[in-house]
Amino acid sequence: MKVLVTGAAGFIGSYVSKRLLDRGDEVIGLDNVNDYYDVNLKFDRLKHLEGQAGFNFIRCSLEDRGCIADLFEKEKFDIVVNLAAQAGVRYSLQNPHAYIDTNIVGFLNVLEGCRNNYVKHLVFASSSSVYGANTKIPFSEHDSVDHPVSLYAATKKSNELMAHSYSHLYGLPVTGLRFFTVYGPWGRPDMAYFSFTKSIIEGKPIDIFNHGLMRRDFTYIDDIVEGVVRVVNRIPESNQMWKSETPDPASSSAPYQIYNIGNNTPVELGLFIEILEKKLEKKSIKNFMPMQQGDVVTTFADVDKLMVDVGFKSFTSIEEGIGRFVDWYKDYYVGAC
Repeated sequence: MKVLVTGAAGFIGSYVSKRLLDRGDEVIGLDNVNDYYDVNLKFDRLKHLEGQAGFNFIRCSLEDRGCIADLFEKEKFDIVVNLAAQAGVRYSLQNPHAYIDTNIVGFLNVLEGCRNNYVKHLVFASSSSVYGANTKIPFSEHDSVDHPVSLYAATKKSNELMAHSYSHLYGLPVTGLRFFTVYGPWGRPDMAYFSFTKSIIEGKPIDIFNHGLMRRDFTYIDDIVEGVVRVVNRIPESNQMWKSETPDPASSSAPYQIYNIGNNTPVELGLFIEILEKKLEKKSIKNFMPMQQGDVVTTFADVDKLMVDVGFKSFTSIEEGIGRFVDWYKDYYVGAC
């Protein structure tokens, strides 16, 4: 198939692109390579893709309507995997316009490209952050998510609503994926596990929010990619059992589906730091801080729907995943010094 992967220079996008190439798909990777974090890391991710047969890279922003429209019209994609977004909960407090530009306007351009060029399946990244103020755990796709606690979460919930409207109006098959705290080699430097590692190695304090009383459903990158690829292969259809009087948010009478992709095993932040210290063979200097605006105390994915529909559940333990990340970090950063 010919697949467009947006955010191809990003963490998840680079892995998904490689996996699709390895199975024989033609991949057009799109990214604007912005400076939200180190662009050198993004270019190094791309180096692993640009030498592979079947890969072409386009530098373009999702909010560039003309560029996106021309690309869709020229390439006639079979599948679109939209992983490009302005990420980060805390940054959305500082630069809210970036989230509207990329995550709302940019996503609209993708939807328009799909419906005007007969794309067979749009798979798009949502986020566990959409669960917001929900306290019922584990978080289920069948629960209402109408109380986001950050603008980032609100844009991701908006993506789900926008995608559903296009699925309903134009019969566009769409699948939204709510990712839970993705980590691993080649990860994002703005994520806590990445900054913790850097600070511990350099002997600097690490800021631990909510005094460490937080749990996260850390999900290893390989497990995320396996889930994404399996979902790509499953083009959604109308749920004939869907009832408008008791609407299920996870599906629809339109060809629309929502899935959690998480590890189904929340890890306490204190334990996470202990494992990281063990792998680094160095103790951290802890700076306990109050809860940050936009954060939630716990994330915990109910993955039953993913298991039933595509037969997959994450399996990488936190010890194994952190070990692989630390090995990569030392090789990429420490070994290069």
